[in-house]
Amino acid sequence: MLLAIIAISGAMTGFAQDSTSTRTDTATAEKVDTIRVGGMIILKKKGTENHKEETVIEVNDNRKRNHPNITTNWGILDLGFANVYDNTNYAAAQASGFVDAGVGKDQLNYRNGKSVNVNIWFFMQRLNLVKHVVKLQYGLGLELNNYHFDEQSVRLLKNPTKVILDSAFKGVDKNKLAADYITIPMMLNFNFTPGRERGFGLSAGVSAGYLYSARQKTKEGGNVSKYHDDFDLRSWKISYIGELNLGPVILYGSYATQSMWEKGLDQTPYTVGIRLSHW
Repeated sequence: MLLAIIAISGAMTGFAQDSTSTRTDTATAEKVDTIRVGGMIILKKKGTENHKEETVIEVNDNRKRNHPNITTNWGILDLGFANVYDNTNYAAAQASGFVDAGVGKDQLNYRNGKSVNVNIWFFMQRLNLVKHVVKLQYGLGLELNNYHFDEQSVRLLKNPTKVILDSAFKGVDKNKLAADYITIPMMLNFNFTPGRERGFGLSAGVSAGYLYSARQKTKEGGNVSKYHDDFDLRSWKISYIGELNLGPVILYGSYATQSMWEKGLDQTPYTVGIRLSHW
């Protein structure tokens, strides 16, 4: 009864947009007054008991869900943490002259919680492959990685690259290595709930990133210093990547296939964080 009252009130207030018609009920061969309110139909017809009129409400949801074969998501933002798996032989690194005496794993440790990863994806697309359950996902964006040194006196020399401990850096407030890439990800996306707008699923694949900027940045008081160079970082970074869809929450992660340094250090970068996306 409450639903009928609400429906009738809505029909009266929006009568100009709705339609009223008369149709014949095939079961009773009697004329039936019909009021259509959006996807709701209100029928007024004679009942079977004492031929009294009764009101019947039918709800027709004939709206077809739109499942395009290609969907595009613009302006995706990733916020996460960056770090490395360090498997460097520091005795060999010192013997080669890439790191100075006294520089070891403890000195080149990156600070957890301070070393961050921010990705800005210009766009990502999904191409339907199998019944909207399996899709090809790809895009283009920027990977911005900031590795904060635990030892503040670490300094990277250039031409040739050498890692030393500089007492002039001992009192700095911030000392980090920044490595930025322009990246193309390619993944297979598996959607376990294709009927839902924000469902559950996962994606897995690889990405290829090109190093377009690298620098060491220090901050002491209000003074900021930047030292730009590639520091013998690899020009290309190939990574295994993944994405986990948990309804409104999307998590991401990556793990490079090799060290980010061309020589001297064996540090394999990885990231993990949350993805802000419309998917």
